[in-house]
Amino acid sequence: MSNQKQRMPFTYKLVIGLLILIACFIIAMCLGAAFINLKEIGLALFTHHRSESIDIIREIRFPREVGAILVGAALAVAGAIMQGLTRNPLADPGLLGLTAGANAALALCLALVHHGNYFILTIACFIGATIGVMMVFGIGAMKKGGFSPFRIVLAGAAVSAFLEAIATGISLTFKLSKDVSMWTAGGLIGTAWDQLAVITPFILVGILIAILFSRQLTVFSLNEELAIGLGQRTKQIKGILYIVIVLLAGAAVALVGNMAFVGLMIPHMVRPLVGTDYRYILPMSAIFGAGFMSLADTLGRVIYAPFETPVAAIIAIIGLPFFLFVIHKGGRAFS
Repeated sequence: MSNQKQRMPFTYKLVIGLLILIACFIIAMCLGAAFINLKEIGLALFTHHRSESIDIIREIRFPREVGAILVGAALAVAGAIMQGLTRNPLADPGLLGLTAGANAALALCLALVHHGNYFILTIACFIGATIGVMMVFGIGAMKKGGFSPFRIVLAGAAVSAFLEAIATGISLTFKLSKDVSMWTAGGLIGTAWDQLAVITPFILVGILIAILFSRQLTVFSLNEELAIGLGQRTKQIKGILYIVIVLLAGAAVALVGNMAFVGLMIPHMVRPLVGTDYRYILPMSAIFGAGFMSLADTLGRVIYAPFETPVAAIIAIIGLPFFLFVIHKGGRAFS
């Protein structure tokens, strides 16, 4: 059976993954506080008909699920890149300070720029994500052997706690607790088309650049000395890929807030299906991450309907046992 899986062309796996993603999207569009049938979804997406259900689809569920797909893909690809660059199986934007840094910068921006538009908030998230990851790797570089997987995770936990405390302090000082909590709860409530218009180009460009550098990332994931021996410009490539991580994580935080574990879980789930070549890991991670986030958001809407369960809580319930499982397996997970 495993030989048959290995012989299956990647194109077939990609098509199957896309079909699963489409199924997740359709399920998400149908389910919620109000059930909407497939006919109404078709009318909403492909015609100019108007009704209460169709308006719900066009103005609430459709942008929300597009946002879930974009965020899931962004976090999964960012996590895969981080795991490849650092050769750390526990790497994840939410665990290594990126999303906490973006969240702290977002809180500061809300406090200081009272009439800032969504583009300014997004740029603030990029800056915060950069500061967060620089702090984590700066702490890791203070001691020889500091880039070991577990030490980096400990540094990420410390930096994340510090930056989250800053975000909380800012929100309390400037009486922004309600506004900031909309992001820190990690939800897609109120996702609008104007928000998607800002973050979509960053996410799509980031994923495209990552795929273009996937061959170099594969070599990095094996051995950096090998990459140097093959004539790669390692510093430039690593710099570009870290910028991609910041773009993806920053854009995700700008929409849904501090979201951990997606970037950790999805690459581990994908590798047994496609192997260790990042030319295959990255696109499949994007598809799996998109479908996973869409399903998680759907669960959040239906578990306690008509009230919502924060999607971050659902992902944490799944992600924490997975995190412990990866540690127990020594970083191998399903490999």
